[in-house]
Amino acid sequence: MMLFGTSGFSYDDWIGPVYPEDLPRWKWLPYYAVEFNTVELNVTYYRLPSAKTASGWVERTPEDFTFSVKAHRSLTHERVQPDFHLYQESLAPLIESGKLACVLAQFPHSFHPTSANWDYLQLFREKLSDLPLVVEFRDSAWVSEDTFEQLQTMNMGFCCVDEPNLKGLMPPIARATSPVAYARFHGRNAERWWKPDQAWERYDYTYSEAELSEWIPRLRHLDDTAPLTLVYANNHYRGQSVDTLRKLKRLLEAEE
Repeated sequence: MMLFGTSGFSYDDWIGPVYPEDLPRWKWLPYYAVEFNTVELNVTYYRLPSAKTASGWVERTPEDFTFSVKAHRSLTHERVQPDFHLYQESLAPLIESGKLACVLAQFPHSFHPTSANWDYLQLFREKLSDLPLVVEFRDSAWVSEDTFEQLQTMNMGFCCVDEPNLKGLMPPIARATSPVAYARFHGRNAERWWKPDQAWERYDYTYSEAELSEWIPRLRHLDDTAPLTLVYANNHYRGQSVDTLRKLKRLLEAEE
């Protein structure tokens, strides 16, 4: 099963390109859920959601809608006395409703494949017990058969990415190391990747169908390998991620 969604849904610059100008903010998620059946929540990286907020996500989406949630920055970037229990507690409404697809642990480029970092990944897995967990690396040094084998042993998914072809970044490979296969499309804005004037500029990119067609056999491979494949588009500025997913769906349907 392959599900498609965007990385985040609550952007002011989506008013017009995605959301009608007169649509109240509280209706954005239900409106989004008419077309897409999953979403990746980046807000959980910056702050832990209150029970009221998380319950609202559950209540405003259909029964079969799912959420992937990014791990809080204290768990992936700061890593100083990380409180895994508090983070998991904040996800309780998603877990109890059966709407949690997985937790995405995105580590910084400075997180290298050292023995200490492997130990931390093991701790991460143990502390989140049996929650579905996917890891996104930013350092290409992680790409090895040893990495894939260890992730599979730890029941942690490998996040496949499409991003600029820059030295040290992850290459566009498709591997599934857990029951959840995962792909993220960040865009290929190489010029603004490292030093954007504004944060959104990194993800200001419109994919061509030719670029996305490169991923069709990769997505097919993930779908054939794992019970669940989650595909998220993160080139979110002015709704370009929505365009990315629509193109991907058309390309996949054309090959059926």
